[in-house]
Amino acid sequence: MLRHLLLLLACLPLLAGCGVDADQELLCRKLIPAFEDESFTGVSARMLADDPRAIRLDYQSAGESHWITCRFAGSSTEAGRTQLAAVATDRTGWLSGIRYAMLEQWIRIKPPRNDAAPAASFVRGVETLWTPFLFLLQQIINAATVACVYGLLALGYTLVYAIIGQINLAMGELTMLGAMMTAMAAAGLGMAGLATWPPALLGVLVLAMGFTAVQGWTMHRLVFRRLRGVRSHTPLIIAVGLSVAYQEGMRLLHGARDWWPTPALADRHDLIGDGAFTVTALSSQLAILGLTAGLYALLWGVIQKTAYGRAHRACTDDLAAAELVGVDVNRTIAVTFAIGGGLAAAAGSVIAFYYGGVSFFTGSLIGFKALAAAVVGGIGSVPGAMLGGALLGLVETFWSAYFVIAYKDIVAFGLLTLFLIYRPQGLLGQPRGRGD
Repeated sequence: MLRHLLLLLACLPLLAGCGVDADQELLCRKLIPAFEDESFTGVSARMLADDPRAIRLDYQSAGESHWITCRFAGSSTEAGRTQLAAVATDRTGWLSGIRYAMLEQWIRIKPPRNDAAPAASFVRGVETLWTPFLFLLQQIINAATVACVYGLLALGYTLVYAIIGQINLAMGELTMLGAMMTAMAAAGLGMAGLATWPPALLGVLVLAMGFTAVQGWTMHRLVFRRLRGVRSHTPLIIAVGLSVAYQEGMRLLHGARDWWPTPALADRHDLIGDGAFTVTALSSQLAILGLTAGLYALLWGVIQKTAYGRAHRACTDDLAAAELVGVDVNRTIAVTFAIGGGLAAAAGSVIAFYYGGVSFFTGSLIGFKALAAAVVGGIGSVPGAMLGGALLGLVETFWSAYFVIAYKDIVAFGLLTLFLIYRPQGLLGQPRGRGD
């Protein structure tokens, strides 16, 4: 009996390192209110198998399952076990430098209520002369993702406007449809255990783009084809009606709640740092840049090298003359609406996988901002749409990082107003002379 007792005592130090450190669990639990407005219950903790310095807490909030992961500077048996080094959630992935800094500030403003709990100390070096430049570089990386969303949707606006001279305000709702389809498909992938499998994600993207391309074609066939040549406000009013119809239809079908797909490709890569600040990028950001560049290059090749592209350019120059020389105008415009719908869905998929929180109302503000990007870049110009998206993304991101974030939308639409006053054709657009 004594021999068994001694053996158990000898094994206790080994067993102590197998469970979740209580102090680390308590510290991580106190971060949950920073990401949740509602109360949370059912918290369970476990260590990550591939990272002994990280623990994951699963919990329930507002009837939904969520998780938060905290990585510390040391494991439960090492120094630095209460020094928080990084945080990730199911909605954001690993927090970027600026979000991590905001979390630090939140902890300072709202300290833990339980004074008996150990205070979390953050691993942060002394700022150097390079820190402001690294922070600036991080904002440029963050702005690239926003610019991709605006640029893809702005391409849809500009293609349609270039060929019919009318703005289709329902394009934002096609983005909403793409985002909602992506979110629902991602939920199905999650149940099948394929939520992060790249071929499955690509399949979801193709499915969403195909569905909204059909929606765009149908929109032209049933509505805009009958309004061609109308120079009153009727097409604009009908586009607003379509937008509201799509919103309310989606709300009635799927409710008003937000959908939060599991973040895809959320691996973080440290690029450069000085000890005080580290520039990071997510795998998803690189994938979004590659997707946007690939779609833009494909669109450019189609416009420049194919029969459809020649027909599109002819219709853009003069719709009546193109019809006189044998161009199938109806088919060309229908294909343009379909391509615009597919690009809008690509923007929606990016929103769903990278940002989350999609709902029936997602397309409204995004649609207006993308329209602002198209106007700033020069609506009707394909390169101008991407340039306008990049400019708007930079303005929004820099304003959010350096100034009061609540005013970023005012700045975005203020920029649109200035361009409409002083340069109505935008940066790369040309004045139109056919009565548009």
